[in-house]
Amino acid sequence: MKHIYKLLVYSFLWVILSNQANAQIDPTRIKIARDQWGVPHIFAPTDAEVAYGLAWAHAEDDFSTIQQVILPTKGLLGKHLGKKGAAIDYVVGLIRARETAYANYETAISDDYKAVLSGYVQGLNAYASTHPKEVLAKKLFPLSPQDGLVGFILANASFSGIDKVLTNLLSTETTKTPTTSGGSNAFAISANKTTDGKTYLAINSHQPLEGPVAWYEAHLCSEQGWNIIGGLFPGAATVLHGCNENLGWAHTVNFHDKMDVYQLEINPQNKEQYKLDGEWKLLEIKKIKLKVKGIPVPINKKAYWSEYGPVVITKKGTFALRFSGLFEVRTGEQWYRMNKANNYTEFYKALQMTAIPGGFNIVYADKRDTIFYITNGKIPFRNIKYSWKNTLPGNTSETLWTTYHPVKDLPQVVNPRSGYVFNTNNTPYNCTDPADNPNPQNYDHTMGIETFELNRSVRVGELMKQYEKISYEDFKTIKYDLQLPSQLTYSVDIAGLFLLSKEEYPELEDVITILNTWDKKATIQSQGATVFLLTYHQLRNQNNQGISITKETIVD
Repeated sequence: MKHIYKLLVYSFLWVILSNQANAQIDPTRIKIARDQWGVPHIFAPTDAEVAYGLAWAHAEDDFSTIQQVILPTKGLLGKHLGKKGAAIDYVVGLIRARETAYANYETAISDDYKAVLSGYVQGLNAYASTHPKEVLAKKLFPLSPQDGLVGFILANASFSGIDKVLTNLLSTETTKTPTTSGGSNAFAISANKTTDGKTYLAINSHQPLEGPVAWYEAHLCSEQGWNIIGGLFPGAATVLHGCNENLGWAHTVNFHDKMDVYQLEINPQNKEQYKLDGEWKLLEIKKIKLKVKGIPVPINKKAYWSEYGPVVITKKGTFALRFSGLFEVRTGEQWYRMNKANNYTEFYKALQMTAIPGGFNIVYADKRDTIFYITNGKIPFRNIKYSWKNTLPGNTSETLWTTYHPVKDLPQVVNPRSGYVFNTNNTPYNCTDPADNPNPQNYDHTMGIETFELNRSVRVGELMKQYEKISYEDFKTIKYDLQLPSQLTYSVDIAGLFLLSKEEYPELEDVITILNTWDKKATIQSQGATVFLLTYHQLRNQNNQGISITKETIVD
């Protein structure tokens, strides 16, 4: 009888939770207060209601961009943008984002996050129904919570570099695309390194002012313990980096190996068969209907699938793609768990989901004076017999990875003796004082973790050496520092630029004088910075085209 009673209780609780996940939101319970900068501060009793308010406030500010982010989740971006949009719609079908989202929503997503997703899409649906003239495409609304998961799968593909890989495969390249650096900075300084005994955190990501990856700032506050302010991308139902009353974190982009490309061995007698472990297997084929602006009827395009994942057939051969975000639907939920963490233990538990496959370093600090850095990601266990930097053989299950490194396997540092951690898109093996840095020998080389330094990372090292203790004014000085390091670090050798003689090139005397007298500060008024930047970009373009950097090419 006791067991039957427990079963009834559990069943009753399940019904309640399921109802909460799909409950209709009453907007009269939500308050949106905007500050002097227009940032929305959203207050409501439940997390789901706050998510509804976030969707409404963001739609008030930039409904067009939100729609452009979610249009491909329903195969409608081509209908709005034409061929360029249809290409993204095709990628959604190629990677089976909708099938994955709908197949895993019920079992993989928790009920409290389902409620958040439901509240968020209800907010967008309500805004669309009351502002029909702002809707960009018919049949876009109403949205479902599953559509939000489709968006994250597509975002994970983008963060993993699928656009660059597809471009290479369809051109003359078959190897992986080399990754270039971004521009975000983050650093945390512990109380034992500051003059006032406080913990500092700098969140300094460099995102555009508009478009699908422009940060939108918001403050989310519910009576269920959700209280965070920070930045999020259009279409996201939670803050992606920021701070709550107990802790905060910043993201910077990292460049570990996120995408694997395999060349399939195709049966000469049957182009729809590929060999795996000595057996011929059929490619799965699906037709994708692409709706393109200006074309009255849908265009049918085939999408192929292998045991490795999506397949692209080109003139150079048949290639399969595999990346960890291909199978992950919990990305948004991990950020939600990070939002609601109260301390380092809870925050680290959220990271153990390894549900954010895209490359985001994390620099963290909390009110208990814990500082932490990790090069975060969902990285597969790869066979050490193979070179994962290049195109892989697609005829053996030895290259078909299925499991992932736990968080503890990733390069990270917590509370180093130096009292600071940082990242500026540089190698994770330089994230604090050299004595406290992670040792690259301790990590799986098949992760493809970057080892390069940048001017910004070198400059951080120079600045930190100047301070035994850091005041808040020093902290701001470091944050806004515009000085290049004494030894420049660029992807091309530009040393010869500063060795030009005005006697040898009198026609360039003014330009050479400006460069030779430049203090290497990147201020708005600096002529030297302007001349250097224009020259550097020209030299980098030449280098990318295979043109050697010589004195003559510099002068030209």
